Amino acid sequence: MTATEENGTAPQENQEGRESREIPEKQRTRLISGPGILLLWLYGVMVVGAVSRSAVQISTEFDKAPLAYSLSAVAGLVYGFITYSLVRGGETARRAALVCCAAELVGVLTVGTWTLVEPSAFPDATVWSDYGIGYLFIPVLLPLSAMYWLRKARTADRSA
Repeated sequence: MTATEENGTAPQENQEGRESREIPEKQRTRLISGPGILLLWLYGVMVVGAVSRSAVQISTEFDKAPLAYSLSAVAGLVYGFITYSLVRGGETARRAALVCCAAELVGVLTVGTWTLVEPSAFPDATVWSDYGIGYLFIPVLLPLSAMYWLRKARTADRSA
């Protein structure tokens, strides 16, 4: 009888190929099944877009719009963390991603409103400017969709 059959845990191997501690399977609920795969893909695209955009802008013309370029870099980091959390899976990662998605939504709404109310504060656009119009409004729709999915993943996990 294997360890998985015996106590419902999956043995994990360390770098030398030996078994280390055992992690209960329920701790690592998959977050990238069904619609979660689409979320993962979209967040991955947003990571590449936001990080590459901000890297080029910061390295070539940072003095033109430091706030805008810094906010784009922050957006890229947020997208990266959420992407990592979705891949990692488990309840802790789900909760961390949920909190980060809420913070992302607050950021999008704050920066989006700020760019409309005081456009002179942003000589150049950020990822979240005008609620993400330059990215087809994906920055405002993505955290809403992700929060819905992450809450649904918790409900599905509890009913299992």
